[in-house]
Amino acid sequence: MKIVIARTAGFCMGVRRAVDTVLDASNDQKGPICTYGPLIHNPQVLDLLKEKGIPAIATIPEKGKGTVVIRAHGVPPEAKEALKEANFAVIDSTCPRVIKVQRIIHRYAKKGHHAIIIGDRDHPEVIGLNGYAYGLGHVVETLSEAKALPDFENAILVAQTTQSVKFFTEVKTWVAETHPHYLTFDTICDSTEKRQADILAIAQTVDAVVVVGGKSSGNTQRLAELARESGKLTFHIEDSDELDFDQLKGLKSLAITAGASTPNWIINKVYRAIESGTASEKRLFGIPVSALKMALLRSNAYLALGAAFLSYACSMLQGIDNWLVPAAVAMLYVLSMHIFNHLTAISADRYNDPERADFYDRNKWALAAFAFTGGGVGLLLAYSLGLFPFLVLLIMSLAGLSYNAPIIPRYFFQGKYRCLRDIPGSKTILITAAWATVTALLPALTSSQGFALSTLPALALAAGMVFSRTVFFDILDMQGDRIVGQETFPIILGDDKTVRLLKNLLITLAVMLPLFSAFGIFTGLGFVLWVNPVMMFILLIAYQKRFVLAGVQLEFLVESHLVCSGIIALFWSLFLG
Repeated sequence: MKIVIARTAGFCMGVRRAVDTVLDASNDQKGPICTYGPLIHNPQVLDLLKEKGIPAIATIPEKGKGTVVIRAHGVPPEAKEALKEANFAVIDSTCPRVIKVQRIIHRYAKKGHHAIIIGDRDHPEVIGLNGYAYGLGHVVETLSEAKALPDFENAILVAQTTQSVKFFTEVKTWVAETHPHYLTFDTICDSTEKRQADILAIAQTVDAVVVVGGKSSGNTQRLAELARESGKLTFHIEDSDELDFDQLKGLKSLAITAGASTPNWIINKVYRAIESGTASEKRLFGIPVSALKMALLRSNAYLALGAAFLSYACSMLQGIDNWLVPAAVAMLYVLSMHIFNHLTAISADRYNDPERADFYDRNKWALAAFAFTGGGVGLLLAYSLGLFPFLVLLIMSLAGLSYNAPIIPRYFFQGKYRCLRDIPGSKTILITAAWATVTALLPALTSSQGFALSTLPALALAAGMVFSRTVFFDILDMQGDRIVGQETFPIILGDDKTVRLLKNLLITLAVMLPLFSAFGIFTGLGFVLWVNPVMMFILLIAYQKRFVLAGVQLEFLVESHLVCSGIIALFWSLFLG
């Protein structure tokens, strides 16, 4: 089945800002924190806020404590003042687009203009907007309600930011014909307009549409209405467990869109469920290919294989013949450390990759035993290479095991940075350093030539490829990492700057490899291995252009570029070396 995800699906700017605001506040502030009303209209996000100890209060107490965050929809001005008078520290996460409408209504209300607000009467945004009219506001849900209003001497016409573009256009047309002196403001958010236009265009090209988002979300409801009006089979779901695979399996194409308050991890979860639940089952030696691929990824076996292949490629670049044992050490170390880190960081996986989290939850004891055994065998193999390689691997293993564990007891230090994972960007830096050490440095240290001039660029290659791979996944996992307070490079720099960083790095690697071979620093493998970073660069572009979507297939392709480095090196050694 062909699956298309709408470009506009997921958090809009205002929702992302509100969620980031409350998560950052919860990670940075010590006192109690709550939201005034549900922060956004999405049950999964509200559930995770409760899990983090951030409840939503429905009424304003006489005496408050701690911090209160105003919801993305905004509140009437008197509510904001009441929160301050109750002694709350107030953080206003009202969407800037909503604030703009509030200011328009307020400015003209002071001049005596009535405000005709096109929107859902009980929607919190509309309630907040009406508060800024100071008694001169009139909420209109239908054209007949607009026609029933008195003829005002002065009035303005605005819309709820997530209102139907089609309906608001109808009201504007009527106002222009009957009350041309009214002032009209186009206040529907451009994100809403793009979403509605997007789903109308996509619906013409597919057999069915899946709309993901809260059932109480107005903009999500309108997306579902537009999809149904297009005549296509439409499903409005909040999570993947609501999918009806009996109806989906007979379809040739399907589009997924989502409301402005739907987080990426839910969209990706739905995509993965449809991807696996509707795939035509191919078999390899009697084993379903999809199940085999999933097992290799979930268990980190494929990633460990990539470490062995990368180690082999780095050995060939440096002209090292005794590559087998170092490659086995790299494979076992990576397998052990990644399993342990997933076992100890399962909270982030619950948002970034729920299927992986369930897999580790169900098989935690078997996986822990597997990781201990693999790590132990790796240390023994390292010891067979010498005491120094053994000590290097032992230190790295202890550092990896302690990554999520508090190093400084709370008795001595109450601050934020008590373990390695608390240091911004530490996950990516430590993974990159560890991989570069076991795949490029270890083969050199255990060879007869020792540390040579070729070792440094080999280290740069290994570090660059692993850094690109790790940061790419960090981009996909930004929302889940922010939830658990993990400050990765994309969160620190922003996703756009991070993508530019990766592109520049991959281009540098692609130029470096043949250049170093031309100067005799590398073996001739550099003349062909430049293809490897170029493949990763193309995959990054393909993801940006949405030619490939976040899911099992993308994960497999990203991990495959490490395996491909070894395959390219093998072909070079057999036919060109």
